[in-house]
Amino acid sequence: MNYYLVAILAILIGSYLLDLIVDILNVRNVKTGLPEEFEGYYDDEKYRTSQEYLKENTRFGIISNSIMTPVTVLFIIFGGFNTFDHYARSFDLGPIATGLIFSGALMFVSHIIHLPFSIYDTFVIEEKYGFNKTTPKTFVLDILKSWLLAVIIGGTILSVVLWFFEKVGEWAWLYCWIATVIFQIFIMFIAPVVIMPIFNKFTPLKEERLKEAIESYADSQGFKMKGVYTMDGSKRSTKSNAFFTGFGRFRRIVLFDTLVERHSIEELVSVLAHEMGHYKKKHILKAMLIAILTTGVMFYILSLFINNRELFEAFKMKETSIYASLFFFGFLYTPIEMIFSIFGNLMSRRHEYEADLYAVETYKNPGSMISALKKLTAENLSNLTPHPLKVFLSYSHPPVLERIKAIKGVTNSN
Repeated sequence: MNYYLVAILAILIGSYLLDLIVDILNVRNVKTGLPEEFEGYYDDEKYRTSQEYLKENTRFGIISNSIMTPVTVLFIIFGGFNTFDHYARSFDLGPIATGLIFSGALMFVSHIIHLPFSIYDTFVIEEKYGFNKTTPKTFVLDILKSWLLAVIIGGTILSVVLWFFEKVGEWAWLYCWIATVIFQIFIMFIAPVVIMPIFNKFTPLKEERLKEAIESYADSQGFKMKGVYTMDGSKRSTKSNAFFTGFGRFRRIVLFDTLVERHSIEELVSVLAHEMGHYKKKHILKAMLIAILTTGVMFYILSLFINNRELFEAFKMKETSIYASLFFFGFLYTPIEMIFSIFGNLMSRRHEYEADLYAVETYKNPGSMISALKKLTAENLSNLTPHPLKVFLSYSHPPVLERIKAIKGVTNSN
């Protein structure tokens, strides 16, 4: 008996069953009566629609997982990885190039298998509920652009990792960790001006009153930035959002065009005050440091499984390799990654409360913050009553009713 195979199958099936149980509990936790807090933002029909949206997305997720989990299990049991490895080795181009071919072929086939699910989600479910604005042309172009970036960025990172593990020896994990962190920070700097414009158009905010209100608030908080921009989010969806990009004086405030159209100036400034709160409270820095530490842990544990013969036998592999070790380790790392994710989400939810508090205390308009949250929730048909286990495992933001309650609690205490 190969214990690695047993462990991997247990992880795959266990993850599937956990997701299934959590999804069922989450749907059953839906309340038929509209919470009093949202009266005026939902009517009965729209609230029913939001519940149907949740149920349909949940059903679709369960069906997708119920297909992909057996496919993955069968692929492992019947030596699918070895077939890809044989194909990659047939070019006889050396370990790094072979690793790139092996990884590229696997990722390409995986993407093709997932493509029908993505098409259905975008053009059936999102279309049915009035969210989709993506044209077939945009959908195809997005895929091609994503593939190109995966080849350039993913291929570069993979090449560096493979080179270090091939040449350096036992300390390779440390060099990989340092190189990956440097590369990630570099990408974060260039993303706003090089990567993001590949997918969306960013234009300076034209609404003068809104621009003045945002800049006035930013100045009052000593928040330096390069400018305020709108993004053509309506190109793909009617859903709304806002975010910051860049660092230091090169930070940009970005508003979805759909957000600007539907919210008042006070609500928009409140949303941005919340985002500024993340910077002022050093949430971004803390998240980066934790990500850096977890990446180091991952590379160290990975180094313990490089070219492990029993692990390769679990995947029916005839020959060992560093590049295949990366993939196989990913299966074993899933439980650890889940623990890190739970901790990260817990910290993120706490940070959201702190950012809400910062916005309320500095902009001094809790009513606008609350109305912005309500509008965003209603516009996106978000679930008002998620199950606590779903929140614990996968929510990076607290449920909106809890956020509103916290804001009111702070306001009333003052």
